[in-house]
Amino acid sequence: MSDSDDQNARHAEAMHALKAERDAMMAEKREGQGLLLVHTGAGKGKSTSAFGMVARSLGWGYKVGVVQYIKGKWITGERQFFKKFPDQVRYAVMGEGFTWDVADRERDIAAARAAWAVSLEMIADPTLHLVVLDELNIALRYDYLDVDEVVEGLKARPIDKHVCVTGRDAKPELLAIADLITEFAEVRHPFKQGFKAQRGIDF
Repeated sequence: MSDSDDQNARHAEAMHALKAERDAMMAEKREGQGLLLVHTGAGKGKSTSAFGMVARSLGWGYKVGVVQYIKGKWITGERQFFKKFPDQVRYAVMGEGFTWDVADRERDIAAARAAWAVSLEMIADPTLHLVVLDELNIALRYDYLDVDEVVEGLKARPIDKHVCVTGRDAKPELLAIADLITEFAEVRHPFKQGFKAQRGIDF
């Protein structure tokens, strides 16, 4: 047997053992149910990843809800894209813009309350497979919403409902009930190199 044949045989043996191990692990797993996913951290990509799941859900013919808490009237690529699927995507832009643009706490609180009411409605809607609560963590960080009320609302969601919450600085109370937590870390960012946010990349 040549060295190449011996290497291939050892590789095949290792892969067969890995498959057996994987099959045994999967046999212990149960069928899925609705997940609470939290995308947080200082790095870019939290909302982008959530919208990737929206696209994935659409690919399977599911209906999806999106509530944007902060971005307000800002035109984004995802907003323009998903409005092309009015029968599958319910897209609610509820914020009034970045907090430093509004500079009115009472208005921000009122907008967050209205957004949370729509969020609860979408979460209860049996036709929606996934609900994305974009930048909800920001509203919680500034105490525009009561975190205990939000936690109770998310815990009471239907058993088959997936909910994804985005935004940096997720509250510990929210993390405590999450099924999946992804921390987005910033290693390098073009904004700090002097570049403005760019269409199709940042918004």
